[in-house]
Amino acid sequence: MNAASEATMTRQPRVAVRGLVKDFVSRRTTIRAIDDVDLDVASGEFVCIIGASGCGKSTLLNIVGGLESSSGGTVEIDGEPVVGPGPDRGMVFQAYSLYPWKSVADNIGFGLELAGVGRTQRRERVAELLGIMELSAFADQLPKELSGGMRQRVAIARALAPEPDVLLLDEPFGALDAITKRSMQEFIRTVWLRTGVTILMVTHDVPEAIYLSQRIYVMSPRPGRVATIIDVPFGTVRGPSVKRDPRFLDLVDEIEELLQTRPEVRSA
Repeated sequence: MNAASEATMTRQPRVAVRGLVKDFVSRRTTIRAIDDVDLDVASGEFVCIIGASGCGKSTLLNIVGGLESSSGGTVEIDGEPVVGPGPDRGMVFQAYSLYPWKSVADNIGFGLELAGVGRTQRRERVAELLGIMELSAFADQLPKELSGGMRQRVAIARALAPEPDVLLLDEPFGALDAITKRSMQEFIRTVWLRTGVTILMVTHDVPEAIYLSQRIYVMSPRPGRVATIIDVPFGTVRGPSVKRDPRFLDLVDEIEELLQTRPEVRSA
C-alpha cells in the first residue's frame, strides 16, 4: 500500500469492516464463507472487491448493505454500526429488479414516495436524476421498453434517489453485452465524478475493476479472506486509452495470476 493509501487509512473511513466473519450453519455442518476480513472505503472513494466465484464477495457486500447478518466482527458506516438496511446505503444488483408496471420516473421516485418525501421535492429529485442518467426523454416509458443498459441506469438512479452516503454495486454490468458493458463502465465513472458518492463494487471482471476503481481488494477462495490490496496507479479522471498503459496490462496479469492460484494471505 502506498503513502496516499496509508494517509487515507489514518482518517475515519466512511465504510469500516473489521474482523468480519460469516458462517452458514446447517443441521449437518458449518461452512465459513468469510474469515477475518478488514476493509476500508474513504468518503468519495471508488473501491472494488474482486475474487473467484464462491469467495464470499457478494456476501460481504450484503452484510455491508445490512441484508445479511455477520457471524463475527463489525461493520460501520461513518462510525455507526450496521444493524440492517438504511437510507445511508443504496444497493444495485446484476438483476434490475424494476417494477414492470411503473414508468421510469415512478421507479426512480418510488423509494422517496415510501419515505414520505413530498410530491414537489420528489419530482425535482427524479428530474435531476433523469438528467444525470441521460433518461429524461424516457421518463414515461416502462422498463420493458428500455435496453438492458438503460434499465440498469434506472436501477442506479433509484438507488441514488435518497442521496445515500454509500452506493453498493453487486456485479451490476455482469448481464450486459460487451459493448453496453463498456458504455456503462464509462457512465458509472461519470456518475461517481458528478455526484461524489462513495462506491463499493463487487466484480469478477479484472479489467473492469482496474479501470473503475482507485483501490482493489483481492479475495482468496473460500473461506474468503483479503489476499492483497492493490492501489490503482491512475488519476481520478481517466479514459479508455488507459487500458493500453503497460501498468494497466501488468495489473491485469498480476490479479489474474492471484485469482488462478490460491494466494497466501498477506497483510497490506
